[in-house]
Amino acid sequence: MNPFRWSFRQQFLLGSFICAALLGYALFVQFRLGIQPCPFCIFQRICFAALGLVFLLGAMHDPRAPGARKAWALLAFIAAMAGMGYAGRHSWVQLHPPELPSCGPGLNFIVEQYSWLGAARKVLQATGDCSNIDWQFLGLSMPMWALAWFVVLGLGALYAGFQRRQSSLFRR
Repeated sequence: MNPFRWSFRQQFLLGSFICAALLGYALFVQFRLGIQPCPFCIFQRICFAALGLVFLLGAMHDPRAPGARKAWALLAFIAAMAGMGYAGRHSWVQLHPPELPSCGPGLNFIVEQYSWLGAARKVLQATGDCSNIDWQFLGLSMPMWALAWFVVLGLGALYAGFQRRQSSLFRR
């Protein structure tokens, strides 16, 4: 049951399952606990969804060639890096809140006004509502946990893709 000895497919399926579970918990927090997400949270969810999709597609492909496994691992790591960027910035905003907090416009308005790329740039500027800490576990806020998960999943993807695999069962 050691996940470090699992096949590429099993490791990528585990990553996909973890991303789905994290997204499910985020929806639980939003709809059952009533904590509304800020724009940073939305972009982190998008990154978890993208990462989970890359994990799932990589597991379905289950390449035998080492180069293809490395390509899937790098794709997953890129998605994890984007998530690390958003979660890291969100954590920084929570630790260093702006002096004049203000609730900015919603994500839909931002996307309509600036497009997705402009919205991403605007979200990184962060409004005061992103600095609120509404949820904590073991002293860490939700974006701090998201950052930790992005790091773990990104490194796990690299491990799965770059791990040496035995090419034959009868190898000496």
